[in-house]
Amino acid sequence: MVLRFPEIVQHRIRQLNDCFNNAIAKFSYQASFSFLLICFSTRHFQGVFPIKCNHDRYLLEDIVKFGDRCKFGLEAGSKPELLIAIAKLRGSKDALLICNGYKAFICDPDRVYIESVLLARQLGVNAIIVLEQMEELEMVIQACRILGVRPMVGVRAKLSTKHTGHWGGSSGDKGKFGLTVTEIVRVVYTLRKEGMLDCLQLLHFHIGSQIPSISIIKEAMREGSHIFCELALMGAPMQYIDVGGGLGIDYDGSKTQSSASTNYSMQNYANDVVAALVDACILKGVAQPVIISESGRALASHHSVLVFDVLSTFERPAADQDPGEYLLHTFEKVYNTMDESNFRESYSDAKQFKSEISSLFKLGCLSLEQRAQADALYEALCHRVELRDSLAAVYHINLSVFRSAPDAWAIDQIFPIIPLQRLTEKPTVQATLADLTCDSDGKFDRFIGENGEVAAALPVHELRKGEPYLMGLFLGGVYQEVMGSAHNLFGGTNIIHNGSSSGRGGYTIERVIRGQTMEEVMRAVQHVGDEMTEELRREAEDAVAKGHLSVEEAQALLVNYKRSLGSYTYLSR
Repeated sequence: MVLRFPEIVQHRIRQLNDCFNNAIAKFSYQASFSFLLICFSTRHFQGVFPIKCNHDRYLLEDIVKFGDRCKFGLEAGSKPELLIAIAKLRGSKDALLICNGYKAFICDPDRVYIESVLLARQLGVNAIIVLEQMEELEMVIQACRILGVRPMVGVRAKLSTKHTGHWGGSSGDKGKFGLTVTEIVRVVYTLRKEGMLDCLQLLHFHIGSQIPSISIIKEAMREGSHIFCELALMGAPMQYIDVGGGLGIDYDGSKTQSSASTNYSMQNYANDVVAALVDACILKGVAQPVIISESGRALASHHSVLVFDVLSTFERPAADQDPGEYLLHTFEKVYNTMDESNFRESYSDAKQFKSEISSLFKLGCLSLEQRAQADALYEALCHRVELRDSLAAVYHINLSVFRSAPDAWAIDQIFPIIPLQRLTEKPTVQATLADLTCDSDGKFDRFIGENGEVAAALPVHELRKGEPYLMGLFLGGVYQEVMGSAHNLFGGTNIIHNGSSSGRGGYTIERVIRGQTMEEVMRAVQHVGDEMTEELRREAEDAVAKGHLSVEEAQALLVNYKRSLGSYTYLSR
């Protein structure tokens, strides 16, 4: 099941807002906002949450509620996300709705997205259309003529700055998203020609998720800030700069430039964003804009904990023979002379030896006993140097990695995983975790080790017969649920929303959302429960008529089948 703690999201929103306010005060940042030719001091920072990070209804409602005081808004990247955002922000007067994503086909324009944004503005939603392709500009102009609505438009710049993390492929000159500087200049010329240059008020850029190094953020901000200033100098009344996402979190605790960490804090991030804008705007004499960030991972990762139980274990047996008994004297010497100074070399020799033994056995040059002795020697050697990847126990867990933590499988993302019980006892077992799916990739075999290094096994406790053993996966509050697949038809898990009890130091269960049943999961792939039950009923009647089943057995079969359709897809106690 998933435990949600919405108040953690509230804390993260406040923390992000406070960090930017601190930076704004430190660098004397003076954003101004003009409307109807009146200029007055206003919001310096406004965040938006990218809906793609987690589509959960209650999370989005909490974000809008918690962010109301600081005018926190939403970002949409598709038509369904846009409709969700319009519904959630309809009562939020000043919160922003940033409308990203592709909006046009070259051959057959789809006007639904753009027209929905324009109509939302008539409802009072502060929606901004961000142009990602040149084709979208003409569609916006045409839609405005038809509906008689003046839009607020932004352009997404394709920066030359590129980061080296896993998501760096979406950045740089050849990135997937955004307009080149040449195309941005064409947008300005076209809007000026159409008498709509006053509609261009935002610059957006995004150089990828989970940026590991602050130096990359500094470089991107320098480039983006100067593009913003140049647009203002070309006559566009630029009011906003959207610095995108990328604010990372420290998955492994190392505070380094590794792909699972960051070498900066949230305050460092805010300081560098504000400082770059101050420098560029002062240099070029441009009014300082309202700052927008699309930080999803940094806001919502922490609020969700995936809790699962261990079902069983398989432990690899250690060698129980004295190596001196082996007939294989060459590797007996390797074993006996191995120490801290040469254990890696010894392990390398052992792997080579094991491979050669296997080849000799296949050629008929070794007996089965000699093969067994060689395997035992190899395991004894591994045990001596504590090579956990070779001797780790396998703990079978009651979840699907593909459903609940797909990034662990797809991109080798490391999540903090710990036991939730027996915390006062020292773990005595090194284990990997294997899920319920019939897939060899359904496992956790990369964990956070010492000093941020990747460990091949996790310290856990020895299982006790008849006693449950619960574990938790942390920092999975974004992307995991929305990107999870129904491999082996494992469905969504139970979700429990928790809140703190004011003054009592405890907690309250605010909402329970039942996980998907087997019938619900199967319906998603066109298997209808009622139809399947009816087919089974006919088969059962046939079997009774032929004497293969008694009436009681047929009835029991149907009752069990119907009950199973309505049950949880995971194992239940």
